[in-house]
Amino acid sequence: MFLIDFILHIDAHIASLVTQFGPWTYLILFAIIFIETGVVIMPFLPGDSLLFAAGAVAATPAGLAAGLNHWVFMILFFVAALAGDTLNFWIGRTGGYKLVQHPFIGRFIKAQHIREAEGFFEKRGAMAIIFGRYMPIIRTFVPFVAGISQFPFSTFFKNAVIAAFSWSLIATGAGYMFGNIPFVKAHFSIIIIGIAFVTILPSIIGIVRSAMINRRAKKIEANEK
Repeated sequence: MFLIDFILHIDAHIASLVTQFGPWTYLILFAIIFIETGVVIMPFLPGDSLLFAAGAVAATPAGLAAGLNHWVFMILFFVAALAGDTLNFWIGRTGGYKLVQHPFIGRFIKAQHIREAEGFFEKRGAMAIIFGRYMPIIRTFVPFVAGISQFPFSTFFKNAVIAAFSWSLIATGAGYMFGNIPFVKAHFSIIIIGIAFVTILPSIIGIVRSAMINRRAKKIEANEK
């Protein structure tokens, strides 16, 4: 599948984009990050791995020759993430569960993902906006759920700024500093899988913990009967 191959070999694909489009690569990657959170039906697009790879490519001779700069990437990804979160918030505020129940759009918005984001949001409150930015899938639905829940936009926006800025700075900066170390380059696919695993680990822990709590509740209920 192209998407899986793109994610696992994202450094090679970005390098290919640089060769074909040069500075236009900025706009293409900006669009991917914006769409990942701005369009609520696209949570599967790469996020953390793309930022890391973009930072790494910016440090290569090909990236430098194309005029790519990691600081520009950081700024663009920050703006893309913040704009995407803001759009997603207002989609949730104005459309909400009508979109979830829509016969076509609802196919792309999994009820389970909405429930996970709601649980994460209820547990973390405003900090969910910051923490959620570092969690694939969850980061797409937290702004949407915040909008549905009529969360104050001013508070949402302040936390979204912190989340987008720190995420772009850390992920892109790490790629620029470490992405071209020989060991990292030789095992880039494994590194990308590791990044994905680490970022989704909190979600996995939350799901397992929730399942264990539900199982215990059912056992207690069964014993009481």
